[in-house]
Amino acid sequence: MSSVPQNQSELIEAITQAHAKLRTDLENIPESYTRLQGVEGNVKGTQISVCDTLAYLVGWGQLVLHWHSEKQAGRDVAMPAQGFKWNQLGLLAQHFHHEYRHHSYNDLLRAFDHTTEQILELIYSLDEYQLYGCPWYEKWTLGRMIQFNTSSPMKNMRTKVRRFKRENAIK
Repeated sequence: MSSVPQNQSELIEAITQAHAKLRTDLENIPESYTRLQGVEGNVKGTQISVCDTLAYLVGWGQLVLHWHSEKQAGRDVAMPAQGFKWNQLGLLAQHFHHEYRHHSYNDLLRAFDHTTEQILELIYSLDEYQLYGCPWYEKWTLGRMIQFNTSSPMKNMRTKVRRFKRENAIK
């Protein structure tokens, strides 16, 4: 498999593996560390918490599900999200952090698992043509849009979370 999934099974594998690896790294972080600012943020020079990384992943995952649902209903989709432009992704990340700020670490872990399950269910419900056979947003296929906003950021966040764990001597 190339690093960029080219079909349904590769996309499922990429998301499943990225989720499992990140989930393993998240499981042994003491709750007392989960709100500490110390994970490299999505905006250059910022620090976020482990909880914020989960909020970011849940936020993007839910956004992907929303995009698909809106398109299926024949409605125009605000991309990337209502009130945000593609050059405002840092602000969108901060919006996700704010939206989930009162959720407990365990609730965020459950939301991350549930969102990932929903995305996998969506992928299973689609055929190769729907995922990779035609442009879905501008030049990008739906499969690529899903990958951009699920497995890719999961891998990125895993690197940042692992660095945070090393810096805080969390085994």
